Amino acid sequence: MFKSMTGYGKSEAIIEGSKYTVEIRSLNGKNADITLKTSLIPREKELEVRQMLTSTLNRGTIDLFINVEKDGAAGAATINRDVMKAYLNQICEALDGTPWKDASKSEYSAPVLASVLRMPEVLETSKTELTGQNWELLYGAIKEAAARLDEFRTTEGATLRKDILSKVDMIESCIPQVEKYEKERIDAVRSRIDARLEELQVKVDQNRLEQEIILYIDKLDINEEKVRLAQHCRYFRETADGDPFPGKKLGFIAQEMGREINTLGSKANHAEIQKIVVMMKAELEKIKEQSMNVL
Repeated sequence: MFKSMTGYGKSEAIIEGSKYTVEIRSLNGKNADITLKTSLIPREKELEVRQMLTSTLNRGTIDLFINVEKDGAAGAATINRDVMKAYLNQICEALDGTPWKDASKSEYSAPVLASVLRMPEVLETSKTELTGQNWELLYGAIKEAAARLDEFRTTEGATLRKDILSKVDMIESCIPQVEKYEKERIDAVRSRIDARLEELQVKVDQNRLEQEIILYIDKLDINEEKVRLAQHCRYFRETADGDPFPGKKLGFIAQEMGREINTLGSKANHAEIQKIVVMMKAELEKIKEQSMNVL
């Protein structure tokens, strides 16, 4: 199955009147790098959640968020009065040297209180430890969000597969274009050698010259590179369609394709072939970049 590593999944659960929203997002990564960005998962359940996410999503940079919206009084924060009074006394002593007294400080009580309520640890939100059936409800929401992320990856992967394979097709279609210039390239090499010999005005052994030309042309032969490049293109398609998680393998195949294209370019010795090589290199770079996002 061809899947993208980029994805997003969301799910919700109502637990004791409060709405828990689970969001999971993933980006490409070499391994399963999971971050639980929430304090609502009990410590003893974290390993279970990580194992489930790894089993469902395989690999990638995965972030899990859980947000809770409490209804009515259940969602109200509690004022820590001791902390609030300590802040008020410090503020008033700094202003006029005397501690806080409601009656004598009424002229600036409203702005002072508003500021104090925003200070650290003045407002406390109760953290409910989820256990038993409540945890099972939240865990079910986490599994559902992971499943939706996996569906998103599958949909994204279909588009990604089509785009990558179209670039492989383009590289493969360039191989016959190279063949059009091969005879012209060999004739050009012969012409340059003959022209150079005429300039030097030297007598040569024609049989020996033909042997040397054949050896030189043999070194410039690009038939093996074309055959191997075509084989790599076919193997790329087979891997994309047959491997359950082809991402890493596709990256290796793309590297081998690059070696053949580079060798073909170094042997080309022809302007038109060089242009075709540049086109293939441009498409290959796109393939390499996109293959990094394939699961």
